[in-house]
Amino acid sequence: MSFSAWDAQCMALALEEARRAAERGEIPVGAVLTRGESILAHGGNAQIELSDPSAHAEIRVLREASVRDGNYRLPGTTLYVSLEPCTMCCGALVHSRVAEVIFAAREPKAGAVISASAVLDNPALNHHVQWRDGLLETESSHLLRNFFRERRTLRGE
Repeated sequence: MSFSAWDAQCMALALEEARRAAERGEIPVGAVLTRGESILAHGGNAQIELSDPSAHAEIRVLREASVRDGNYRLPGTTLYVSLEPCTMCCGALVHSRVAEVIFAAREPKAGAVISASAVLDNPALNHHVQWRDGLLETESSHLLRNFFRERRTLRGE
């Protein structure tokens, strides 16, 4: 599976958003939504900051892009995200008609693209989101491991 220089640039921005989220004490996940070679929105997790369980990076960028576009449907877009989306985020990708999601690292416990379930591959859905994984996987995994290691150290575990 090959990725373009544009793909790498967008995932690097998603990882920067993940780092910013970690600095705010959020789980380090970042996302970037594009159409062609235009960035529509980018951001990171903010569940704690916003006291909002749905404030995942993916949901935040879909909301921002939808407001900018004046449409909750976002056809022809690609979402880059540093961690495999969960079930909630996969549902939002389908409902917003995102064309493709590219994620860096798999999430073995809650990943709903391939790890814990395969939501996007459900033949009953009326829209199918293409997906690819592994772009900058090492960098994303390292960021997540360090975040949780530091969190455990601070709690004395």
